[in-house]
Amino acid sequence: MVQKDVIARQFVEALPHSKALGMRLTEMGDGMAAIEMPYDPKLVGDPETGVIHGGAVSALMDTCCGAAVMCHPDNGGGTATIDLRIDYMRAATPGQKIIAQAVCYHMTRTVAFVRATATDEDTDNPVAAATGAFTLESRR
Repeated sequence: MVQKDVIARQFVEALPHSKALGMRLTEMGDGMAAIEMPYDPKLVGDPETGVIHGGAVSALMDTCCGAAVMCHPDNGGGTATIDLRIDYMRAATPGQKIIAQAVCYHMTRTVAFVRATATDEDTDNPVAAATGAFTLESRR
C-alpha cells in the first residue's frame, strides 16, 4: 500500500496551479505539510512595489492545508476545501520566497480543520494566517 505522504506529494505536484506558481512540497508528516513558492515577477500584483499578488499566497495556503489533511493518519482518502479564511497581515517582501506551513489539528467523521501560516524570510512576522475546513472521504 502506498503511503499517504506519497499520494499527497503526487497530488500536489500534479496540480496545474501548483506547477504554474512553482510550488515545492518541502515537508510532510502526520497531519502537517510545508510548501514553498519562489518569488517570480509574473506573480507580482503591484508592479510599483514588486509585491506578490494575494491570490498566489491564497493558492499556496489552500494547497498546503489540503496536503496536511491528505497526510493525516485518520484521513481515508482525498479532500476538498469547504471554507478557508485568510488574514493578510503584511505584504511579502519582494524577491523572497514564501513558505506556507499547515497543521490539521482536528477531524470529525466528515470534516478536517486546519491552521496555516505563510512567511517570507522574516519568520517571526507572518505574511498571512489561515484557518479552514476541508472535506474527508467517508471511511467505510
